[in-house]
Amino acid sequence: MKKRLIAGLLAGVMVFSLTACGGADKNQGTAQEATQETAQETTDAEEETESDAAEPSGAPVELNVTTTFAGEDTNAQNFKDAVAAWEAETGNTVADSSATSDETFKTRVVTDFEVGSEPDVLFFFNGADANSFIEAGKVVPIDEIRAEYPEYADNMNDDLIADSLVDGKKYAVPVNGYWEAMFVNTAILEEAGVEKPGADYTMDQFKEDCEKIKAAGYTPIAAALGNIPHYWWEFAIFNHQSPENHLEVPASVEDENGQAWVDGMNDIKELYELGYFPDNTLSATDDETFAMFTEGKAAFLIDGSWKVGGIVGACQSDPEDTSTIDADKLAQFDVTYVPGNGDRKATDLVGGLSMGYYITRKAWDDPDKRAAAVSFVEYMTSDSIVPIFAQHTASALKNAPEVDSAQFNELQVKAMDMMSGVTSLTGAVQDLFQGDCRVSTFDGMPEIVTGKVSAVDAVAEGLEMYNNQ
Repeated sequence: MKKRLIAGLLAGVMVFSLTACGGADKNQGTAQEATQETAQETTDAEEETESDAAEPSGAPVELNVTTTFAGEDTNAQNFKDAVAAWEAETGNTVADSSATSDETFKTRVVTDFEVGSEPDVLFFFNGADANSFIEAGKVVPIDEIRAEYPEYADNMNDDLIADSLVDGKKYAVPVNGYWEAMFVNTAILEEAGVEKPGADYTMDQFKEDCEKIKAAGYTPIAAALGNIPHYWWEFAIFNHQSPENHLEVPASVEDENGQAWVDGMNDIKELYELGYFPDNTLSATDDETFAMFTEGKAAFLIDGSWKVGGIVGACQSDPEDTSTIDADKLAQFDVTYVPGNGDRKATDLVGGLSMGYYITRKAWDDPDKRAAAVSFVEYMTSDSIVPIFAQHTASALKNAPEVDSAQFNELQVKAMDMMSGVTSLTGAVQDLFQGDCRVSTFDGMPEIVTGKVSAVDAVAEGLEMYNNQ
């Protein structure tokens, strides 16, 4: 429309110009005036057309939204409820393509941006996983949004909103944080004569307790080292570092941090050789070893705050119906600190605010969707909604309301109690150490623990690949 209008006006200018060239000098002034008038009309028409294009229609819109609130995520239903409330309040609708967070999901999101199929609003990681679409300019910085909507995310403590690794700007408005800690089956501990680990728990004590649990006929540690060794990988390394340097990827296997990584891998190897993992730990899936824990066959499970929902679901006769929960079974589960070593105290956990809501450039540049996208994120990150999602984790709210523990199940309340004693939360270094560089120690964990590949060689291979990227 705009191109046709300009072309027509330019044609008029050409007619006037030709008349001036073929006529007497007395017509020159008239032609010049006409040309000037037509040029002004062209400018006015362009401004009017651009103004009209920037005006939203005011009609309800459909937002394409992708989050990780799906599957066994504790907040999957909370998200559905919040979306329904926002739709009822605004008249807009949401096309929800949320999926469980895993490497496949991350790849899908990155690919969607590459091919131009990204959503309007995305709840996603704010670390290295987001680098590619931030570098491509496909999401909008919070400061740019605030230039038009000054109150956007003003209920958040900006110091707790993560900076992008690409340009240091803030993009993702956080909702709930995460922590990684150690879940325990207290029924097994009692039968083995083991006390629930506390705030001063050490690796030496942990190994003593594992020996008692093994002697009682149970598997001490629920973990699938051949499938997802992530949590043990992280804490084993952390146990040879401190919160101050854990997020520093070593420059070489020979430097101090590089040696910490090697020592961590060898610690896992020692636990494997002592027989503290399931007999099939090298071939089992994470789901299988998790079932060992919830079915009373394994005592300890290191995992994330999101696993609370999975444990609660395993205590229900109908995983989708909370009214079918077996309260006695749920009471057997607790969550505590990960055994510490050296400068890392047991209460120094891995965690943080690693995810948040992004508004994509695609939605921002759409006059009909811009206001709706801002409204949606503001609703989902409001003081009244965030506590519902944060529950037993953490948030960036400036004024977080008091939590009524009566609203939560027993395991959630135990998690809140555990979190009250945490001395620090440090991000996961594996979120920085991504891609093929992790293969030698992640996929290669079975070779490390069985001695087929030395920890030194495995770590060296990964670091060399990382540092040569």
